Amino acid sequence: MLPLSTLAVLLAQCCGGGGSGATSGIPPVVGLAITAGLFFLVYLLWNRKGASTMNKIGKIALVLGLVVVVGAVFVMKKGRPPAGPTTPAVSGLPRLVDLGSTTCIPCKLMAPVLEELKTEYTGRMQVEFINVNTQPEAATAFRIKLIPTQVFYDASGQERWRHEGFISKEDILAKWTELGVSFAGGAGPASQAATAPAFERLDAATVDTRAKEAICYMCDGNINAKTQVVVKSDKGDVRLCGPHCFFILYSCLTEDKAGFEKKVSVTDWASGSPVPATDAVYLYGLSEKTGRPVVRAFGNKDAAVKEQKATGGNFMGWQAVQEKELATRCGFCDRACYPEDAAKVKCEGLQTWGCCSHCALGVAARTGKDIEVHEQDRLTGEEIVVKTVNGSVVSLQPATAVAWFGLRKGPGGKFASAGCFHQGFFVNADNLTKWVEQHPLETGRLITIHQALADKMKLSPQQIQKACKVGECAPK
Repeated sequence: MLPLSTLAVLLAQCCGGGGSGATSGIPPVVGLAITAGLFFLVYLLWNRKGASTMNKIGKIALVLGLVVVVGAVFVMKKGRPPAGPTTPAVSGLPRLVDLGSTTCIPCKLMAPVLEELKTEYTGRMQVEFINVNTQPEAATAFRIKLIPTQVFYDASGQERWRHEGFISKEDILAKWTELGVSFAGGAGPASQAATAPAFERLDAATVDTRAKEAICYMCDGNINAKTQVVVKSDKGDVRLCGPHCFFILYSCLTEDKAGFEKKVSVTDWASGSPVPATDAVYLYGLSEKTGRPVVRAFGNKDAAVKEQKATGGNFMGWQAVQEKELATRCGFCDRACYPEDAAKVKCEGLQTWGCCSHCALGVAARTGKDIEVHEQDRLTGEEIVVKTVNGSVVSLQPATAVAWFGLRKGPGGKFASAGCFHQGFFVNADNLTKWVEQHPLETGRLITIHQALADKMKLSPQQIQKACKVGECAPK
């Protein structure tokens, strides 16, 4: 038979006395009161007159068994997280509950998103914000692990999905669509920015009558006979409009580059004759209008000196030109670019470049970091600023900005990206359509900048490694 002191300790542990109430879910004072009551009951049973010792032990064992069962129930209840609220949404509407605070950075970023949803989807979606700092019990009720957390409930009040961290309005609406909930008829500036007006041109407005030899392999621009660069390959000559497009191609090659320069000839600016690239003298200057480098090749230094007196510039050899041309690289695809042509990309206090607007967004996919992109409207030069958080657009200035996704039909009839030279951002859809009209050979479609980023974020690490790479140096 256990001593009464030992029984008391066991009862206290089961009922939460002696300081265990905080872990069992029973307040310590209540636990002590229950312990004292049970101890008194055991005392009465043990000292009951006329009862046999076996009878007393059996009744005490029964009491202890009940205590153990009750204790087990409390432990199980404590270990199991409470179910999230499943009350039907007001008026049978789908319901989005955001649990956060007014201090954490991702929570602050969610605030304008929630306001836009409230304004644009009044009567179609219930949007609710709960501050867990002022309502800490909500964190338990909704089983919150970190903030912000968004919980999606259907019209019947059943939880369908939840997300932790910042999530853009576009991703919220996309998730509702995935869940089978439609909000047709949305309006408002933000809605228009998220669902930009449909526009595409998949057939060129005019037939390209240029000879293949007159078209640059990289940029599709016209080749100036005085700046042409030719690369010999097993499949024929690859013609480029100038040294810069050559170095773009060179930076994208996947083949062994050892001795590659032996395949390259440049054009003598003075005579128009081909010259081995490594033998030429280069006059390297800057455009007064754009600040962009201007590179001209000469077969001998005398002709270069004469040109220098007329236009300025510095003499360089092949190696020096190569180092300058390859000094600035795209932060996404690593291809050579000029800062004057590229988008600026800020990432954790550092700056890199995007050789095109879409590659600039790709820096978020390649690094997994939040970025800030500064790009220019391809028609007017106006600045467009895009900020991302967790792979989603969190800020877009101006809000009406859109992207052009240049497409080209392949031999099998399928459309694919037309390459970095055929992508761009515009402050609004009107500017984009005007630019397309001015470039009758461009084909593609208007997409939102949110979609442009989402497309990049879907790429696998292997796809990112191969992005914008030229598998072989061959003519089209």
